[in-house]
Amino acid sequence: MDHLKLDIPELARQFERDGYLIVPGALQEEKVAELNGAVDRILAQEKESLAYNVYNSVERDPAILSLIDHPSLLPLIVNLLGYNIQLHISHLTVRKPNPDRLKTETNSFIDWHQDGPNPKFPSIRGLTAVYYLKVCYILSDMSQPNRGNTKVIRGSHSQPDFRPVQTDVNVPLEGEVQLCGKPGDAFIFSQNLWHAGAPNRSEFTRRQLFIGYSPIWMRPIDYHKASPSLLEGADPVRRQLLGDISDNYFHYYVPGEAMVPLKKLWIGGGAGQ
Repeated sequence: MDHLKLDIPELARQFERDGYLIVPGALQEEKVAELNGAVDRILAQEKESLAYNVYNSVERDPAILSLIDHPSLLPLIVNLLGYNIQLHISHLTVRKPNPDRLKTETNSFIDWHQDGPNPKFPSIRGLTAVYYLKVCYILSDMSQPNRGNTKVIRGSHSQPDFRPVQTDVNVPLEGEVQLCGKPGDAFIFSQNLWHAGAPNRSEFTRRQLFIGYSPIWMRPIDYHKASPSLLEGADPVRRQLLGDISDNYFHYYVPGEAMVPLKKLWIGGGAGQ
């Protein structure tokens, strides 16, 4: 059951204005413990490192797969992006303390950027639309800055031709915000918001799990087609989120109503209108 009582219209207005949201208590304590157990199992299979980037993490553990349709934030996501959506990416990041800022194989910090393809998404009059968004579930104590927090520049998505005066994440920028939270908190941001992954200079290990959503007509990053193991036992909502709505790909652009059961969560407004 959904334990949150969210004012979705107000949050949608805030998201449109700022380009991001912070949602305290998105996950209950038991779910955080379950997910951290999954992270422990995944890291035990990886080479020892100061920094881990695990893509397609839904394939690695059912606890992570369960997040894509977790009821706490799914209604909000639908009303920010629209109901014709799918899983775009599931990206686990773990950053151990790295006060000396050592370079790692998987990049322990990432400079200021917008997400998107190379060269970039189309823009009109210097502005790029919301093509996808990410939910970041915080699984470790990120309640203070300088623990490898994600940084954002509030409102940068709506400033025509915006570009930071410099992109080095180690040099503070005017207007930057470090997103802080406790285990179970979440933040949501759009791909066109300028953001960065800061170094972890603390004694705390950062654990963050990014679950991204995009329109179903966009090719996802995790896979080109969901695997049979992901689809096994999936209900209609999860099948939609895994991109399995029809053998006729025209329906990715113009789906029949029965193909998009997430429409039942749609109340209107938001970027996907």
